[in-house]
Amino acid sequence: MFIAQELRKTNIAEYILYMWQVEDTIRAFGCSLSRIRREYIDKFDYSDEQKEDEADWFGNLIRMMNEEGCREKGHLQINKTTLTLLADLHAQLLESTKYPFYTSEYYKVLPYIVELRNRGANKEENEIETCFNSLYGMMMLRLQKKEISPDTAHAVKEITTLIGMLNDYYFKDKKEGLEF
Repeated sequence: MFIAQELRKTNIAEYILYMWQVEDTIRAFGCSLSRIRREYIDKFDYSDEQKEDEADWFGNLIRMMNEEGCREKGHLQINKTTLTLLADLHAQLLESTKYPFYTSEYYKVLPYIVELRNRGANKEENEIETCFNSLYGMMMLRLQKKEISPDTAHAVKEITTLIGMLNDYYFKDKKEGLEF
């Protein structure tokens, strides 16, 4: 909860990836709040009050995952909504002539997006979701200490640049508003 709150204010892209990781953490503990509390939350150097807040937060996420049918797979609606906001901003940036650096980076990344979509199971996902899925997949490979090919590393580096730019525009739009 504490990490999520901070990331939501400072890096929306990392926030999404973190929340996806939280969803997977909940699944890894069988959607059991008592296990999460005992085997996960208690490992942190939190005060008793912070541990209660964290447990409440996880409990709410578990309840939402059960209600929204994403106990086994998929993402919470709150995370989908955030991703949709970014996808909408992405479309606005591409439609505008005022953001040529973003458009240029997008066209550098587009072949990777097309390749990833052709390999992926869900051909209906938007381009930004495809980018986030690749970033999350890379994060999982690194956590598992699996080898990453140079081509994959290069593609993810380019995708990271695009998502980083989108992240920056997201906060600029929130703070001062972008002109399209």
